[in-house]
Amino acid sequence: MSRRRTLGPGKRLALTAAAAVLAGGGAFALAATGNAAQAGDATVCEGLATAAANNQKFIDAQRAAPDARSEARIANREAVLAEIGRKQEASGCATGATAPADDAAPSESAAAEATPDAPADAGSQVCAGQQVTLSGEGGAPAASSDRFPAGTRLKVTNLDNDRSTTVEVTSTSGSCVLLNNAAFEQVREPGKFLIRNARVEKVG
Repeated sequence: MSRRRTLGPGKRLALTAAAAVLAGGGAFALAATGNAAQAGDATVCEGLATAAANNQKFIDAQRAAPDARSEARIANREAVLAEIGRKQEASGCATGATAPADDAAPSESAAAEATPDAPADAGSQVCAGQQVTLSGEGGAPAASSDRFPAGTRLKVTNLDNDRSTTVEVTSTSGSCVLLNNAAFEQVREPGKFLIRNARVEKVG
């Protein structure tokens, strides 16, 4: 004949408390995971905000010193800003948010006549110490720049994953080098819109 063991009130209370602790621990783990995801999203939002700031800076420079082509350039950059805004919304970032932009951008005519900030020889490293983000422009892989004229070829290497792309400068922007969407996809780390550790070389 078997005997069934029954739990006294004290043991029942202890088991209930233990279960609550385990449940709480699970909730804590889920919360920690959620916080980690939010931390990763911050990198995405920062990159998009920097891209928005560089484009807005270019628009401001065009409005401050307009020429015959400024209206068309501004319209193009406003379309780019709208695309960045859509990316911000899709990524859960504050729409329209901007971060500090790079150093001041000259007008497109000034950029066309600019001397690179490093020796012009092929293989020279340029844009030293600058982060690289996207311009928000579509099309085949290309770059925009505030100091290299159209036709200049730049090699951009993401030193965090050793991926690189060589692209031609096709337009002006508010940064030493911005990659368009297709070029940025070739070198970025998954889920990131900002390359903090980059090497940029003038190759032609």
